[in-house]
Amino acid sequence: MLCKLSLKNIKKSVKDYAIYFFTLILGVAIFYVFNALDSQTVMMNVSSSTQDIIELMMTMLSSVSVFVSFILGFLIIYASRFLMKRRDKEFGVYLTLGMSKRKISFILFFETLLIGILSLIVGLAVGVLLSQVMSLVVANMFEANLTQFAFVFSTSACIKTILYFGIMYLIVMIFNTVSVSKCKLIDLLNGAKTSEKVKLKNPYLCILIFIISSIVLGKAYHRVTAEFLTLQEVTDILKPIAMGILSTFFIFWSLSGLILRFVQSIKKYYYKGLNSFTLRQFSSKINTTVFSTTIICLMLFITICLLSFCLTMKNSMNANIKKLAPVDAMFTVPMNGEKDYPYYKNYGYNDSQIKNLHYTAKEVFELFDFDITSYFKEYIEVNTYATSELTLNHTLGSRLESIRTQFPFLAYDTREPIMKISDYNKVARLYGNQEYSLNRDEYIIVADFKSMVKVRNVALENKEEISLFGHTLKPKYGTCQDGFLEMSSQHINTGIILVADEIIDEEYLYQNHLIGNYQITDREEITNLENRINELDHTAKAKEYLLPSGSTKLAIKETTVGLSAMVTFIGLYLGVIFLISCTAILGLKELSESSDNKERFCVLRKIGADEKLIHKALFRQIAISFALPLILAFIHSIFGIMFAVKILEVFGTDELLPSIIATAIILVFIYGGYFFITYYCSKNIIKER
Repeated sequence: MLCKLSLKNIKKSVKDYAIYFFTLILGVAIFYVFNALDSQTVMMNVSSSTQDIIELMMTMLSSVSVFVSFILGFLIIYASRFLMKRRDKEFGVYLTLGMSKRKISFILFFETLLIGILSLIVGLAVGVLLSQVMSLVVANMFEANLTQFAFVFSTSACIKTILYFGIMYLIVMIFNTVSVSKCKLIDLLNGAKTSEKVKLKNPYLCILIFIISSIVLGKAYHRVTAEFLTLQEVTDILKPIAMGILSTFFIFWSLSGLILRFVQSIKKYYYKGLNSFTLRQFSSKINTTVFSTTIICLMLFITICLLSFCLTMKNSMNANIKKLAPVDAMFTVPMNGEKDYPYYKNYGYNDSQIKNLHYTAKEVFELFDFDITSYFKEYIEVNTYATSELTLNHTLGSRLESIRTQFPFLAYDTREPIMKISDYNKVARLYGNQEYSLNRDEYIIVADFKSMVKVRNVALENKEEISLFGHTLKPKYGTCQDGFLEMSSQHINTGIILVADEIIDEEYLYQNHLIGNYQITDREEITNLENRINELDHTAKAKEYLLPSGSTKLAIKETTVGLSAMVTFIGLYLGVIFLISCTAILGLKELSESSDNKERFCVLRKIGADEKLIHKALFRQIAISFALPLILAFIHSIFGIMFAVKILEVFGTDELLPSIIATAIILVFIYGGYFFITYYCSKNIIKER
């Protein structure tokens, strides 16, 4: 009998609470998809280094899944609370008819069990299908061979999903049992008739708190944007975050007291149609709305920033490979070891290694009977120089103290890398970058790391002169020129000083660089060649030599793809879960209130309000609840993205706009979708039967 009653209750509730079931199914599907990535990549023909990256990514995703399970667990418990509240009158009738609380608990237990099993089955089915699509995305990202692609079911991901969600449902069952044991008959029967007492707050107090909160919030925005470079410690970042959270809460608290007052003062609008009813309905739950709206706003803010950040980082890093790794390989070896003995000793080199630091990169390879140049179709050899007479201190000149005040953490005593203009032009020609010319008394600084470019431009705009090897040089340009030497997937060049060839003193030789393009183009052959070079490193160390450090396009590409994949999947995983959680909470909250207000909408019909006006009032009520947290989250996100841009400078932010557009599409699809589902489900709840 009780099982039959539970089945009828589930059947009756499916239509009204589609959001709850849809969210559970979506949560199970997403959880399975991201935990099944390792099984989907088993059949792929990827390199060993790429496989290592995939394994690291899966380890991180497993850790993130634990956090995600807590979020989904909270969501399920929160949803159950609203569903329980909606059924207060039903439980009251059961108690009136003589049913014990133990039997009511059994009904809830059986319902939760059935819903859990149904959600898991449907969610896993959807997840298995989506994981096949995800495997194609992963394969494309890692440039895997899909000739052996096959439909795969991940047993480990399935077991993990069942285990995690089984624990969540068990907690919900315990929660429901405790809730039923504490309920009172009078409260259950009258729960739908009671609402929070609308207390109009002092408008002057609300205005004062709103102004103070806005000022504090503005200060937090300023700290994470204009004063970004002064944020050195974790506490420096936590302070503006705390300021933002508290300000958000008090802004909503003050608005809760101002909105009704403000609209009431505009009597023409307040008494138009059902506006007064809509605002009163919204205000009747205002006390609980303040806290929940704050949480939802912050979750939306995190979601927008997280999605924008991870997508920008992925797109920028992938786009950077062509520009910042334009050739196949670059090998660098330190030079002039005995002259710079203390310098190299500090970096951990032993005496024998330092003594042997006078061979070029090409010569070091030849010491091991390995002619690296025979594998190149074209190559160049260039040198860089360094002296303690030219550090960052010297290049900043008279602007040093003002810059040191703003940026105290910079390594001002670091020796500046110096290049002959002819050597740099060789590199620029090979890379496809701009070449430059210099007079004997001029210098140029090339850099692409934006923060350092801004610092250096302060001195260059002031035409600061430098002294080098007995010559006084003036800047040719008032700004840094774009360029780099070291290959990377990031903009890491903080500055290279270019001078005329005749200025250079060869005694201050610092590094030798061998740069070129391979004759071979097959990826497998390139991998084998680079593996051979890596094997030489062990032989070199045994003979007290230092093999040139290699920076190759293939290695950079694999590392970049791996890092961007980790950032993308973790960002999407958390971002989508956060977005689903906050929209589901909003939707369930509105559905619960629609159920509570059903009698009030019936009264509107009795006094002559037509269905069009009633639906319009309902639409506005739900729209206000969805719009308030979104508006402030959007404002937060503007400054949050500005903060992220500062971090992304090293990766480049050229792909920021497409990432923001993609984030907006995801937001509209999920947030907007939940809004319309909530509206149509609410219409069904208040519909006159």
